[in-house]
Amino acid sequence: MQTMTVPLTNVVAAAHAETLASHYRRVRAATPALCSSLRAEDTVVQSMPEASPTKWHLAHTTWFFEQFVLSRNPRYTPLHADWQFLFNSYYQSIGPMHARTQRGLLTRPTFAEILDYRQRIDEQMQTLLQTSAADAELRQLVLLGLNHEQQHQELLLTDIKHAFSLNPLEPIFREALVPRDGSAQPLRWIHGDERIVEIGHAGDEFAFDNEAPRHRTLLQSHAIADRPISNAEFSEFIGAGGYRTPTLWMAEGWATVQAQNWQRPLYWSDDLQSSFTLAGRVALNPHAPVCHVSFFEADAFARWAGARLPTEAEWETLAAAEDFPVGNFLDSGYLQPQPDVEGHTDAPRQLFGDVWEWTSSPYVNYPRYRPVAGALGEYNGKFMCGQWVLRGGSCVTPADHVRATYRNFFYPADRWQFMGFRLGRDA
Repeated sequence: MQTMTVPLTNVVAAAHAETLASHYRRVRAATPALCSSLRAEDTVVQSMPEASPTKWHLAHTTWFFEQFVLSRNPRYTPLHADWQFLFNSYYQSIGPMHARTQRGLLTRPTFAEILDYRQRIDEQMQTLLQTSAADAELRQLVLLGLNHEQQHQELLLTDIKHAFSLNPLEPIFREALVPRDGSAQPLRWIHGDERIVEIGHAGDEFAFDNEAPRHRTLLQSHAIADRPISNAEFSEFIGAGGYRTPTLWMAEGWATVQAQNWQRPLYWSDDLQSSFTLAGRVALNPHAPVCHVSFFEADAFARWAGARLPTEAEWETLAAAEDFPVGNFLDSGYLQPQPDVEGHTDAPRQLFGDVWEWTSSPYVNYPRYRPVAGALGEYNGKFMCGQWVLRGGSCVTPADHVRATYRNFFYPADRWQFMGFRLGRDA
């Protein structure tokens, strides 16, 4: 296949200009389109407790619109009342839910029945959007649902990648595009002065509640690497005994290394020459950003390199100068981190796309944060414990889904997402 060129700034700009109804159609259509190469058998598999079957993602995102949008009408009757229990994820205030660890046991409803469910809910949603376009509350709920759907588009891809990686046949989800002909230039440092800055979301554009309120915070004098750490650089860490040196690791991280026998990033081969991707097993590109590493691995590498991970305030302040988040996103079609093609430049590179970047910041609330009222208050706030913030989006994140203020979060041992990092240091 030939390299795909996508003007991603145009993708983001067009998303801002479209109507809510067309926005709904575009995002909803993208999810089943991602499944076009899958067979029904593929959609049932749950490869680990943290992942979900493709079929569940398709149903849950539809349940979200039925539960939080269509059910605002007191006369609405759910299409399948007994499915509400199956596809509620974690909204305790709504009612009980099927155990997350047992989603892979749901052979019924069938894949075809779930696609029919999506179509019927979409028809009702389109009717509603055409008759109630001026409803401000409806608009916010639909935008939340669409951004929620895009989160699950990314999860669908990372979860099916993990499932396929456990199959000895190493199935191909999609044939690879021709890789970018770029290279990881010598790492440079971008200096940041000590000062008070404002971070967090403000304005009328959509953002999740955990991105607000905008507030002031103090930055110490610091520097941030101009690009993410590459596969070649992480290979040097492995060769230097990084996974065998306990003094580089946090105690919980070292315990995890020992318990899980970690010796390299997830999906890398034993000889460090190849990795499993959504295009099957391919040669490891030394210039591409390293991915599928945990917070513990990122932090250990930083210690080994005599550096640290950036704080989320440092990262956001650096990224805030970008007019549009431009990078290797889902829309590019690669579905894998790519080498940098910009060459030497004073500007930061690959801040957006390719890999979610671990920061040294715990996922906690901003000052004066208040979760939204009602059941949707469970969306983010109750997870602000024991997780760490990642920034920037990945190669399977939709291009119009992220922004400089976007806060992703995972547990420090997680690594099945497209997770990488860049270095920071005190200055």
